[in-house]
Amino acid sequence: MAEDVTGVRHSGPAAARRIAGRALLGVTAAVVAVAGSAVPADAAPVPDRPIAGTPVAFAPADDADRPDQARDEQWQLEELNAEAAWRLSTGRGVTVAVIDSGVDGTHPDLVGQVLPGYDLVTPGGGPEADPVGHGTTVAGLIAGRNDDKQGVVGLAPDARILPVRVLDDENRYDDALIVARGVRWAVDNGARVINLSLGGSGDSPALAAALDYAFARDVVVVACTGNVASSTTSAVWYPAREPGVIAVAGLERNSENLWSGSITGRATVLTAPATGLVGARPDGYWRVQGTSFAAPLVAATAALVRSRYPKMSAGEVVNRLISTARDIGPTGRDDRFGYGLVDPVAALTADVPPVTSNPLDDNTSPGVVGFGPAPGLDQDNPVTGVGDPLGFTAPQHQTRWNARPAGAQDDTAPERLWTGAALFVALVTGAALMVRRLRQQSR
Repeated sequence: MAEDVTGVRHSGPAAARRIAGRALLGVTAAVVAVAGSAVPADAAPVPDRPIAGTPVAFAPADDADRPDQARDEQWQLEELNAEAAWRLSTGRGVTVAVIDSGVDGTHPDLVGQVLPGYDLVTPGGGPEADPVGHGTTVAGLIAGRNDDKQGVVGLAPDARILPVRVLDDENRYDDALIVARGVRWAVDNGARVINLSLGGSGDSPALAAALDYAFARDVVVVACTGNVASSTTSAVWYPAREPGVIAVAGLERNSENLWSGSITGRATVLTAPATGLVGARPDGYWRVQGTSFAAPLVAATAALVRSRYPKMSAGEVVNRLISTARDIGPTGRDDRFGYGLVDPVAALTADVPPVTSNPLDDNTSPGVVGFGPAPGLDQDNPVTGVGDPLGFTAPQHQTRWNARPAGAQDDTAPERLWTGAALFVALVTGAALMVRRLRQQSR
């Protein structure tokens, strides 16, 4: 190599052109490599799926006994000490409702984990169980299988998922009534934990009443606080701010810092990992971030507790989760971290005095106090059980809610893009200087 470099220094114009061409070729190759690693999610070959993360291609491990990349990147399992928790509980016997965009039960990580669900968007059933992928990601974080070392494993790997689709093909909904109906159906069909990785700025009497119905039926409800980027207000989203609901904010990867994109506030109850997460989606995996993906880690913890203590009331489960959280930030509950980071092992083992009610339910609902109006279908197709003492009577439509899930593209993609741009500028500048020097030497 030294001889080749020396030869170039003393060669003529033709050699200069050759080396310049090679330099520019190197620049091009480098730029292509960087750009390839920073393709935005909306450029992925899934045109009909709105953004919930950055698609990634994970090849299966060569050795079936060796973890693959998807499993290796599940840093939240180590952060939450999942291995120790699984020695005590795996969520067996507990049904977690995922009220979301649907769930793809054929995904390798979810086969056998997903129960027959309910589609409130396309009642007759659409061509895809989850046309968006958001709900499948949430379900995988909760109950991804742990019977091998491939793919995504959930924090409560033996729990069962009850999918309820309320998000349309654009990954949104305009009427809180559809979510209220989904909550009611999930309660009536065996859910012991409900995950709501969605929300909006407006309150909803119908959804508040549906949540009251869930509490009365001994169900734990978890919701995300929302993402700054997809919100028109800094307030914690509804239904996360409904009294009795565990409102979950998000933390940065491998730290006790609040994720900069997480909404937080007085209603925040717990925090959980929200960035640098790898999740299942219908056609593979992707990297995601958002409070949408912090909430299911708390829902999974609730499932672990309900499995280990099957006779424990929902109120006691909530009390156990907040009493055993790892306090971060200011001492005690605060507006940024709530009670702190959810701690599955402590929640499963700590000696927590019993309570008689949900400590988060102060009966000052922003939606409605008590049971009031609640979700119902049109008169020709009423909700099953509409004649029960809770009196489910509600208008079919409410004010447009402009609500959405709190999942977003991973920030690492833009960072790679800026890094690539800087590298491109540096390489082009270097190539130009090299060409100039070679021309001067050839004169």
